[in-house]
Amino acid sequence: MTLFTIKPLPEDGAFAFGRRIWQGLRLAVLPALALSMMLPAAGRDAHAADAGRLAELINAYRQSPGRCGGEPRTAAGPLSPDPALNRIRLSSGSDLQQAFKNAGYQAALAEAIIVSGPQSDAAAMALIAERYCKPLSKREFTRIGVTRSGNVWQVILAKPLLAPDLGDPEAAGRRILALVNAARARPRSCGSRRFQAAPALSWNAALANAAQAHSADMARHNYFRHNDRNGAQAGERASRSGYRWRQIGENIAAGQGSPEDAVAGWLASPGHCANIMNKDFREMGAWFAIEPRSDLQIYWTQVFGTSS
Repeated sequence: MTLFTIKPLPEDGAFAFGRRIWQGLRLAVLPALALSMMLPAAGRDAHAADAGRLAELINAYRQSPGRCGGEPRTAAGPLSPDPALNRIRLSSGSDLQQAFKNAGYQAALAEAIIVSGPQSDAAAMALIAERYCKPLSKREFTRIGVTRSGNVWQVILAKPLLAPDLGDPEAAGRRILALVNAARARPRSCGSRRFQAAPALSWNAALANAAQAHSADMARHNYFRHNDRNGAQAGERASRSGYRWRQIGENIAAGQGSPEDAVAGWLASPGHCANIMNKDFREMGAWFAIEPRSDLQIYWTQVFGTSS
């Protein structure tokens, strides 16, 4: 068992609550004080917006290389915002496993972080990254719930149980296309960047083949990155599939159990979201592959293109 103790931060008086982690489901018990505040509707809306921005900052952090505990930190996939996790509220002595059970939420893996003191999403991100870089960086997590009550921030990271049958990969890819076109139909902010509505994308079989090849290779050889084992990037894979391109883009994800989860994670991650909203892309293909013996079990690839 590993115990993270409470340590005050002298620079702003913030402090992080302890977190006990057990092996197996790795569910946490938080010896923490969760403060509740009665806020007017405007205050609740502002806190919800702050929580949403913190989720985006966490996704951006997971995508950027860096160091954690003196060791290199590799990029991890995006986390999908999950309203069900937002409804789980923890208090002093809360048992996360029991809280999940009470909420009817089935998870294979979960951890919770509560910090008190930060007055902005950026300050909360800085504190959480400093104290809890390891759980933030875990590739296994695929969903996130973030809430704010006063200056208390609660972050729950989870990996739901994977459905036994996810259906046909091409049908899932076309569902991703529909979800992406729905997102492109409206203006959207991707982190600090604002995008106008973009034209709908069309399905392209060659791009779908490139996505299939990369998802299958990641699953079969248990890795998660854009460059494959031979160092090839998305453009090379698209060319091998017969796509003559002048612009190419790629999003990948792993662990998400549905097209909806995969797209929600990409939209909540500024860099992935920018690919989705890029008005210069005209076509898309997407695919998933499953390998139960791999670390993340299911791997998604989405390839965007504009032909030459």
